[in-house]
Amino acid sequence: MAKTKYEVTYIIKPDIDEDSKKALIERFDKVVTDNGAQDLESKDWGKRRFAYEMDKYREGTYHILTFTADNADAVNEFGRLSRIDNQILRSMTVKLDK
Repeated sequence: MAKTKYEVTYIIKPDIDEDSKKALIERFDKVVTDNGAQDLESKDWGKRRFAYEMDKYREGTYHILTFTADNADAVNEFGRLSRIDNQILRSMTVKLDK
């Protein structure tokens, strides 16, 4: 089966402490790898200002995951859990060309 490459960008609330942010990132990295993601690359883009207010925040910490997977299980589980977690403001998943 052909592998698909995905990029997931998510925004973390800016007011959480560094240890909580690190734990959150590790937890979501584990979620995608436990659901079949391979070649995981996890990058912190740092704090950036928004063009408009989101949930009463003017800035947030951006984080990007790039990985390959045989199916969309990792993407679906990330999406489900990120909508539940109140420390994540937004997330976006893109299927990349090879």
